[in-house]
Amino acid sequence: MIAREAFIHDLESKGSSDHISSGMELVCAYAGARCYLLARTDLYSDRHHDFIVTSNWPFDLVRSFGAALVDAQARISQIRRCLQAFEPSFQDIEHSVNLSESFSQRVCLIPYNAGQARMVLALLFDKDASLSHDRLRDVALAAAYHSSHFPDVISSNDTLSDLTDREVECLSWIGEGKTSDEIALIIGISRNTVNNYITSIMNKTGAKTRSEAVAFAVRQRII
Repeated sequence: MIAREAFIHDLESKGSSDHISSGMELVCAYAGARCYLLARTDLYSDRHHDFIVTSNWPFDLVRSFGAALVDAQARISQIRRCLQAFEPSFQDIEHSVNLSESFSQRVCLIPYNAGQARMVLALLFDKDASLSHDRLRDVALAAAYHSSHFPDVISSNDTLSDLTDREVECLSWIGEGKTSDEIALIIGISRNTVNNYITSIMNKTGAKTRSEAVAFAVRQRII
């Protein structure tokens, strides 16, 4: 395995590289993993975006398991994301997934935030690999540090710019605690139209509740 000081020195030099993958390969090697997959969990709900940032996972595994894995991470509540940030966890790979026998049947998941982006690093290890929790925590911090050097990777969700003025207005009133009926009365439109705007907001922001849509818009300085 790579020594800690050598890893830090080498990773610092990767911040000026053209693509995030060069540093992630180093992070993967430091963890002692065979393969890595890096994804944005806050983009998964919008299929117009490529939520997988970079990966050297076997293609069949990305296709059959990668999306489901990221979907599960995207559904975690905001408070759990805060509590679980930088903490490695493990998830079994389904037996139906065709994976080489040399790989462990468990994937290591390391969630972290980089700027306003919510990321998850998924590592595949050899079956007999010896893992260190302290080293995996180092990996989480290093991955967040390296990701921060690539603004195109961690930039805000572009779909927020697609919100219409009326949708932003509805979202602002939701933030004030107004119901659909109250918003309809204030704006002077029907309740069904308000609900249509709200549905569109949820789709564009990837939020699952009104409160989550408001919180996301506040973080992005939309309202």
